[in-house]
Amino acid sequence: MHVVVAAINDRQGRILLTQRPDHVHQGGLWEFPGGKIEAGENVYAALKRELNEELDIITQQAHPLIRIHHDYPDQSVLLDVWRVTGFTGKAYGREGQPLEWVSIDQLSTFNFPDANQSIIKALQLPSVYLITKSQITDTSQFFAKLEMLLQAGIKLVQFRLKNSEISEFRQLAIETLRFCRLYGAKLLINADPGLVEELGVDGVHLSSDRLMALHSRPVSMDKWVAVSCHNAEELKHAIKIGADFAVLSPVLETKSHPDADTLGWTTFFELVDETTMPVFALGGMNPQQMSKAFQHGAQGIAVLSALWDTEGEAQDIGRAVKEYLI
Repeated sequence: MHVVVAAINDRQGRILLTQRPDHVHQGGLWEFPGGKIEAGENVYAALKRELNEELDIITQQAHPLIRIHHDYPDQSVLLDVWRVTGFTGKAYGREGQPLEWVSIDQLSTFNFPDANQSIIKALQLPSVYLITKSQITDTSQFFAKLEMLLQAGIKLVQFRLKNSEISEFRQLAIETLRFCRLYGAKLLINADPGLVEELGVDGVHLSSDRLMALHSRPVSMDKWVAVSCHNAEELKHAIKIGADFAVLSPVLETKSHPDADTLGWTTFFELVDETTMPVFALGGMNPQQMSKAFQHGAQGIAVLSALWDTEGEAQDIGRAVKEYLI
């Protein structure tokens, strides 16, 4: 069953939930509104039709969020999930279904069908994942740039530091965390998962080598586990150990690795469509690639040099970041 699903945002950033009737499949549970796609109907047309029929609203702005294949004991479903950021009308249950507007933080307190858990993770993640450079030569300059990026709206950061002493890593990670907390951003460390609890960060980012060496989730469920992947085998192993999201690369050619084999958007989509977790695109990303990333199944894009190498004052950095943000 091919179903279109809507994660609808209001102006306060809340998400609309509706409750399934008791007599239907998965009855009594809460869900994101939507319905079956009719034969010959494209997904966006189905989205607009379903939301008008169910909620009496007209969709004006939306983009793909995630596609989820899920097998229940009695049927298989493909959820084509879209994020709706603009609509007209006042939503109400035209079929008498209860509905509630809830904050993203409240989503985990509702009972959903199993297939919806990946949607919740996707909604908890932003569309931009900022990765720090692997070397820091000037700490003052690094933190000044980091603060400007956070001020401009970055909400998810991966801190990494190659070939450093553990004491140096700890010190710089703690200071990075202080800035992230100041601006309400999440911080993941690309390091030994054992440091997550010690440093108090929000989670770990596993390199592909670390990922493939693990047989289970390395941190508690209240922390994020992100992974670097380059192929189907690594994505499957990420699901096996309970990772929350992945970065898949390289999608396009980069200045730092111009001779590396790239996936291209078609292969990226094929790989992402076989997984059930959110996936960021990495490699050759810029603001112009964001729409293409959404259309090919990405949560958004992971960014490194494109933002760290941006020159200028805070307002210039702010403009550069806002080109990425959705």
